Amino acid sequence: MPHLHMEYTANLTDLNADVALMRLNNALVASGQFAAEFDIKSRAVKVETFKVGTALAERAFVHVKLALLSGRSAQIKQQLSESLLAVAQDLCEWPSGIEVQLCVEILDIDRDSYSKTAISN
Repeated sequence: MPHLHMEYTANLTDLNADVALMRLNNALVASGQFAAEFDIKSRAVKVETFKVGTALAERAFVHVKLALLSGRSAQIKQQLSESLLAVAQDLCEWPSGIEVQLCVEILDIDRDSYSKTAISN
């Protein structure tokens, strides 16, 4: 725990997903909210087909969703959201002529029903 999902539009050609995930993971570790760095699971999905609004202008987005076990205060979740958004703002050189929207969503996973195990050989 936690699970971080980053979706980004294909027209953000300078965005390096591997670097982005490492920077986002580092922000989570720095928050002090998670017991071990290996508990953080992150993934990135490049969205090839997308629309932002209805205008013909070229637009793009990066959406970071952080799912974590329930029980953290609204203040902690806000701090996590703000720190991830700060990282997202500096992920790459944003293309000129494209309106880019960055957003972060924090979701609670029901602690009572979440199951996890680790397998090591």
